[in-house]
Amino acid sequence: MIRFEHVTKVFGSGKRVLDDVSYEVERGEIFTIVGPSGTGKSVSLKHMIRLLSPTSGRVWVGDDCVSEAEGRELSRIRSRFGYLFQSAALLAWMDVYDNVALPLREKTRLTEGEIEFKVRDALEKVGLGGEGASMPSDLSGGMQKRAGLARAIVTEPEIVLYDEPTSGLDPVTSRRIDELIADLSSRLGITSVVVTHDLNSALSIGHRIAMLKGGHIVEISTPEEFRNSSNRDVREFLDAQFKTGV
Repeated sequence: MIRFEHVTKVFGSGKRVLDDVSYEVERGEIFTIVGPSGTGKSVSLKHMIRLLSPTSGRVWVGDDCVSEAEGRELSRIRSRFGYLFQSAALLAWMDVYDNVALPLREKTRLTEGEIEFKVRDALEKVGLGGEGASMPSDLSGGMQKRAGLARAIVTEPEIVLYDEPTSGLDPVTSRRIDELIADLSSRLGITSVVVTHDLNSALSIGHRIAMLKGGHIVEISTPEEFRNSSNRDVREFLDAQFKTGV
């Protein structure tokens, strides 16, 4: 579904954030990416929708080479994605309904009646059916993340990218977000890529876990295999995460 082929990303400072990275995300799976800060997790997400381009290598979405696409072709590929930003990125001057409706108004020719149906359906799916008239400032952090997720799925994307979906949330709310991601993946058949520092989240919802360190993939495995890995980098990461209670 999404394929990285020998992707290297070097920024202007000379910092090599991704170094010959290759992996494939399968259709319909929840693929989680973990690793220490600054190892290229969010940079990987941005390559999937061409917010960043590789210094070398290629990124594919199905049969489309997104890393080489331009103009209308790039827009078409991007329309296959929804994106949940770390901060939820809701527009403070719009209510929840209008935030969720925004991509439909900008990218489609749907009537307001058709938009209303899709927005209300998306809000129901994330458990915010009665919050359309609320302003973002009236919502808790978890509710803001759910509103951002409603906006990400309202266009019925094939793929949803999650950048730190549980960041800044308490453990109970974090687990609710995890359950929502898993439920949407199962019910809607969405392919999900989740970048997270929350190892509990990665282990509970991921079908596979990829660990990045120093710009390299050091492990790709199922949660069970990841927990029992003999890879030194994985063991150190697991020990550090759970010893600090993260």
